[in-house]
Amino acid sequence: MGSRLFACASMAALFAAPVSALAQATAEALASGQREAEAQASVDAQDLDRIIVTATRRSQPLKDVPLSVTVLSQEELDAKGIVGYEGLAYETPGVVLNRPTANFNNFTARGIATNGYNANLQSTVAIYIDELPISSNGNSTILDPSLYDVERVEFLRGPQGTLFGSGSLAGALRILTRAPDPNVLEASFLGDLGVRGSGSLRQRYNAMVNVPLAQDTLALRVVAFKRHEEGYVDNIGTGIDDANTMEAWGGRATLLWEPSDRLSVQLRASQEDSSPEDSGLTNPDLGEDVRYSDLPDRFAGRMTNYNATIGYQFDGARLTSSSTWSDYAAHFDVDLAATFGHLIPFGLEVPYRDDRFVQEVRLVSETGGRVDWVVGGFYFEQQRNADYFYRSSQEFLDAMGMDNLPVSPYYLRFRNTIDQRERALFGELTFRFNDDLWATGGLRYGSTQAQATQQAGGYNSNYLTAALTGATGPLTIIPIAEIVGLEARETGPSYRLSLSWRPTPAITTYAAVATGFRAPVVNARAGAPSLVNEDDIIIPFGADSDDLINYELGLKGRWLDGRLAANLALYHIDWNDIQVQANRVSDSVQFATNIGGAISQGLEFELVARPGVNWTFALNGSFNRTEVDSLTPEEAAISGAVLGARLSAPRFQGSMVIDYGFDAFGDAAGNASFSLAHVGGFPGMFPNVPGQPGVVSPMFDYTESYTIANANIAFAFERITVGAYVENLFDDRSITYVHPEAFLDGRYARVPPRTIGARVGYRF
Repeated sequence: MGSRLFACASMAALFAAPVSALAQATAEALASGQREAEAQASVDAQDLDRIIVTATRRSQPLKDVPLSVTVLSQEELDAKGIVGYEGLAYETPGVVLNRPTANFNNFTARGIATNGYNANLQSTVAIYIDELPISSNGNSTILDPSLYDVERVEFLRGPQGTLFGSGSLAGALRILTRAPDPNVLEASFLGDLGVRGSGSLRQRYNAMVNVPLAQDTLALRVVAFKRHEEGYVDNIGTGIDDANTMEAWGGRATLLWEPSDRLSVQLRASQEDSSPEDSGLTNPDLGEDVRYSDLPDRFAGRMTNYNATIGYQFDGARLTSSSTWSDYAAHFDVDLAATFGHLIPFGLEVPYRDDRFVQEVRLVSETGGRVDWVVGGFYFEQQRNADYFYRSSQEFLDAMGMDNLPVSPYYLRFRNTIDQRERALFGELTFRFNDDLWATGGLRYGSTQAQATQQAGGYNSNYLTAALTGATGPLTIIPIAEIVGLEARETGPSYRLSLSWRPTPAITTYAAVATGFRAPVVNARAGAPSLVNEDDIIIPFGADSDDLINYELGLKGRWLDGRLAANLALYHIDWNDIQVQANRVSDSVQFATNIGGAISQGLEFELVARPGVNWTFALNGSFNRTEVDSLTPEEAAISGAVLGARLSAPRFQGSMVIDYGFDAFGDAAGNASFSLAHVGGFPGMFPNVPGQPGVVSPMFDYTESYTIANANIAFAFERITVGAYVENLFDDRSITYVHPEAFLDGRYARVPPRTIGARVGYRF
């Protein structure tokens, strides 16, 4: 009976709709439901305490961490078939995933966003795969990493600049992969087949094998995945139905060597390749799932990472050195003709490559004493080489007699190089006054710098002016000379202070204040006038770092012998010198700049009730209010913002889960669940046209409020798990994203159609 109860609890975590770490912990605590009530209370407390996170760069029980953290176990992710970011935002209070199309992922936390795209800017939420930050690439694609066979996912809310550096302005998402086990031969497989909408097939396959090579000392773990997801959006410009089909594949191999109890060496190589055939953005005027572009809009990439992590256990402290080399080759192809109402062909192709190196060294004290500490150093270096190919069409050029381009049909070609560096020293210290009262202080002092260079060898032309005025004949070709931009540099501290108090063994409270920042931004075409309208905005130099300070009160508690658990956080955020992205109206050139300030206030909650061994009820959500509260007339003019404008975040977001475990046929354990996730509507951008004060932008629009229902049923046998599911049960097709820029014909993303499918998992 005990094993069956455990299997039911496992199925609840594996195949249910999203349930937070609270639900996981409570389920584990109550899986031993046959025990006496007195013993049960003690077990509940101990099991809940076992949820360990490394959000503070040390292993700590979740209940003792003075942060708002949502934790998802590897088991929860694997069996639900989550292979990317889908579902993570629904799991996490106060977090929204802005996803216009595949490989364009941008998380918003606590309302800190001016639009859903963050073009030219770092995301306000840092995304880490182990020690590598993958969200540092600003205006480009961010791949959906495979989440199969990970140890856990931690979503830290609020600024994390002290330990995670620039880009963690509003939070940090950490994907922690599983290490090899030198004592266990094991393997697993998960297959997921689903039918989306009117018949598009979705296939997802994942596999893992762990091989001990030398007992206790050496092991290899290999993970692979493959995805083929047929599209459901028709492109009437290219004539392709179901155009947004996606192919993705990848894997990682990790070698662990532990020659002694003190020394460990881990080597990891991974590669992920994602190639959508077209964008999923649509134009509602053409139909629900219809788009138009002259060629497919493609946002594809291949990310290759190599990591070496060395750990050494000294007496009283552990030293960790992590070195990561990353190569990210991608391309960004988009039809820009909507800028001029499709009067002329106008597109952009940007193949680019990011070469990164990340080094972190940290020394972490052993826990258990009155004082715990972390000290470390961080170095990040990235070079981006991007080729900008602005295109016409060969047919148009031939018809207009514009047949003298050096490389047709490209009327503007240049290469831009951006060099970025970040250096920092950081430390954190916790002092325990007694077992129930402790204080933590953290400080990071570092520098960030960025410099853009326009390489010589390209060319420009008068194509836009000639084409828009109907001129014919050869174009004027203008060689591009090298332009070395000014270096943007920021130096300064980031800090975090907190005081934690445990008034009873079941309740932990904390008060915290923390700061965050983003790296400065240089505009690739700084100082360039418009060739279409000489009176339009001159592209500014760039944007300095913005500053954010977060004030937070939190409570983590459990009651009724662990049958009721809650996490609560109340916060107030001041955000100043906000980095914003704007577009010059006449030619759609993007640029970054700074504007005044905004405030964000809210309440986040995670609640789990477990009235019986078989039932789990989970509820999480957030209430948030944001607005621009400081703005000069000059800042309003260049950005399109107005005083009192809402930022791009919902006022309410949350999810509910009902989960039931039961005895099935034979030795199988059954599990059924139902979930609802709701996200409120929000503005997709600032309301006015940049450069035209008081003129409401024709692009200004809101997303729609939407509610997604999921249902699952699954059966767990000794080694095999089988299940069936329905995603988006009621086929809600609401608009979830509004693109802030005029150059796209299709600017809207929707909830994907209803998907019905089955999953089969095997493990030995």
